[in-house]
Amino acid sequence: MANETNVPHARPTTLDGWVKLLDGVRLPVPQEAHDKVCRAIRDNRSSLRDIADLMQDSPALALSIIREANRHTQGSLTAPAENLEVAINRLGLARTEELLARLPAEPQAQIPQALRQIQMISQHATQQANGFFASRLARLWQDIHWGSLLFLSPLWPLALTFPKLLEEWEVRVIHKGESARDVEKQLFGVRLLKIGAALVEAWRLPIWVQQGYRLLLTEQRELVKVLRIARDVDHPLRQQNRLDDDPTLRNWLNQPANTVLLANGLALSAQQAWDSPHSERWQYLTSLYLQIPMDEVQQQLHQQAANSARRHSMPDLWHPAVSLLWPWDNRRLPAGMLPAAAPSTEDLAKWRRQCAELLAEPSRFTNAMHLTIAARDALVASGMRRVMILMADRTQSSLRVHQISGLPKEAAALNFVVSQSTVLQRLLAQQAQVRITPENNAQFSALLPPSLRTLFRGEHLFLRSLVHNGRVIMIVVADQGGGPFADITVQAFGKTAQCIEKALHSFSQRGQ
Repeated sequence: MANETNVPHARPTTLDGWVKLLDGVRLPVPQEAHDKVCRAIRDNRSSLRDIADLMQDSPALALSIIREANRHTQGSLTAPAENLEVAINRLGLARTEELLARLPAEPQAQIPQALRQIQMISQHATQQANGFFASRLARLWQDIHWGSLLFLSPLWPLALTFPKLLEEWEVRVIHKGESARDVEKQLFGVRLLKIGAALVEAWRLPIWVQQGYRLLLTEQRELVKVLRIARDVDHPLRQQNRLDDDPTLRNWLNQPANTVLLANGLALSAQQAWDSPHSERWQYLTSLYLQIPMDEVQQQLHQQAANSARRHSMPDLWHPAVSLLWPWDNRRLPAGMLPAAAPSTEDLAKWRRQCAELLAEPSRFTNAMHLTIAARDALVASGMRRVMILMADRTQSSLRVHQISGLPKEAAALNFVVSQSTVLQRLLAQQAQVRITPENNAQFSALLPPSLRTLFRGEHLFLRSLVHNGRVIMIVVADQGGGPFADITVQAFGKTAQCIEKALHSFSQRGQ
């Protein structure tokens, strides 16, 4: 399931709805890792440690085993399995192999990119946890390792089912500085942290993972106090004195469970930049927790990132270790803020063929549906990822969806009342084009039907009315996923609209 279009579920808006949906998602595992583990289970010489080590190459596989083991102990007095060895031992090799047989195994490259990206961040967090904390707290290394790997696991099924929602969250919250609470209320109907905490509890994940979510949700005051002390990095003796003056806060900071949260904070914030305020915040906290200078924190941080990149990077994923080679003030921009890819040579060839079909005289179309299908396909071939063609009724009081591409199936049943949107009124009054950009997004979004704007999330959108015999009969809505348009697609969109208008004229003249 690479995007929302292929997801059979409507987007939930309540905590219970999200938990029910995400709990039911089966995460794909890499075929190679799946086969290696199956062979190891059948090999009598393999120990539980050997099998667990092989499973680490697939975070989804590890999560599935731990969840299954804890599902069978739910409600009992048995403590949740904190690591893979315990989980496999509880399940037994036979049941572990049965579970493996039920998991969807796919070639690595065919697993959706958004899922692999968030899992790689979890692997990067595990590398940071092992480098910073596991050697210092050697007896707790398993708790540190598995807690760090699984901390972001509630986001894994979300990345599989609704990747564009996570991408939009990143653009708006991390890169544009919008309020996380407001954005999450709009996108999910509920705070992301609450979804994560609820899934962690439902899956009975390691207690340190639960503590991390509880800290972020209910212990903000303590976190702020510690961060104020952590920022006083040039005066370590003063830092220590302030902690000594508040033993409760010192004990709160020194909990071993905090290593899981610190490692994930370091890895997740590095996705934007090493010197961003988000990244520096976690570096300060790590420095205070370990009582080591900031330059040592940064040295270890960069070294562990490089180690993670050597082990976990893939050609189509972003690993922040790459930016260690860049000028220090450079920033990675997420896909939602970069121009969309230009259509391929094959797509442009298809686009030319579609336009030629639209321009053919006499018209080759037998009915309006046949024509609008060709129009839709031409728009898609030009590089548009989401397309909706609206047809006006005889009174021009409503617009009915005639064709869609890249949108949920339910969108095909929509009908828009023109009087409720000044933008639609303007487009129906005469031939016009509206191009939504970050500069005018707020202005125009308020004037569009909410259901239409929800389908076309993002800050870049085209709406264009098409005319026949001086009367608007059709409106095209299209974008390239909500991000900036590729220049060639902008040009192709204008030419495609002209071709559709000519096709409408030829179609009306058929038989004369």
